[in-house]
Amino acid sequence: MFYEFNHLGSPDYLKIEKNKDFSFPPHLHQCFEIIIILSGQMKVIVDGKKFVLDKNQALLLFPNQIHELESTNSEHVLCIFSPKLVQAYATKLTGKIPTNNKFCPDGYLIDALEKLNISSSSAEKKGVLYSLCGQFDKSAEYVEKNADSEKLLYKMFSFVENNFSGECSLSKLSDITGYNYSYLSRHFKKTIGISFTTYVNHYRLSHACYLMENTENSILQCAYDSGFESLRNFNRSFKENFKITPMQYRKNLKAR
Repeated sequence: MFYEFNHLGSPDYLKIEKNKDFSFPPHLHQCFEIIIILSGQMKVIVDGKKFVLDKNQALLLFPNQIHELESTNSEHVLCIFSPKLVQAYATKLTGKIPTNNKFCPDGYLIDALEKLNISSSSAEKKGVLYSLCGQFDKSAEYVEKNADSEKLLYKMFSFVENNFSGECSLSKLSDITGYNYSYLSRHFKKTIGISFTTYVNHYRLSHACYLMENTENSILQCAYDSGFESLRNFNRSFKENFKITPMQYRKNLKAR
């Protein structure tokens, strides 16, 4: 199981893709995800619960739900999107998950989702996504995340989201949660597959990428606003993870 990083710092992140005969190992991320089957059949396991999806059936996955996909005879459309694109819905259900992720969206909403892309206006994106979430919400039932480990993991993710640009250490998290520093470190590594420090670094890098793409701020300012204490550390970390420098990354963006 691993954590999938999808531009965590981007409030308007949206990814839509079509695939055939698609399988993906257990993973989780901080985005919502909608999977709609266009033909054939797919098996999806969400937090240990198995769902079988047929044509025109769908799943709405909540942030940080562990899920895996398995199919050898299907075509689907998949949409991963930031909770901030449906902020009212996401805020209302903070700390909750659906008892059943499966639903059947109307055909016109499936068509509308397929037509969305990264260049679509914010209003268009939000309109389609809110409509899909609204349709799901009509018949959905929700429960609190009861497992202590899930609650703790949610607190750790929330802590990073609220503190990544400043002091974002396990020591501070330990003071806030009351959990032992070593326990937090082991729990995060065991559950997510990477260390807490690595996760924070990836989060910061993702936010820096968003700032470099969507603002005119200097690379130095993007680094500081993302929690890096020096440009040297930012450049080194960026190159280690993306194999190019931040300056090259920004040049590539402008050359699109």
